[in-house]
Amino acid sequence: MMAGLDVYALAAAALIGLGFFGLIVQMHPLKRLLAVNVLGNGVFLALIVIARRLPGGPDPVPHAMVLTGIVIAVSATAFGLALVRRQARDEEGDDE
Repeated sequence: MMAGLDVYALAAAALIGLGFFGLIVQMHPLKRLLAVNVLGNGVFLALIVIARRLPGGPDPVPHAMVLTGIVIAVSATAFGLALVRRQARDEEGDDE
């Protein structure tokens, strides 16, 4: 039977792989932005798993990095959505 952290490590690898796959395959900007978010969440989960596996107890530095990364990811997603919206509006205006 798998240990608890092994399940999280596999989930992190799956999220990272799915994010890379979506980033490479998808051409629509919104789907690519979602793929980047899935990839980032996989990296965050991997950092947490690595921090728990270190000898001597969990390390607070990776946890702080993940918390900071979440804040940055939300800001970057909002900026990306604004860019996608502007691109769609500009493409719509070109048709007229």
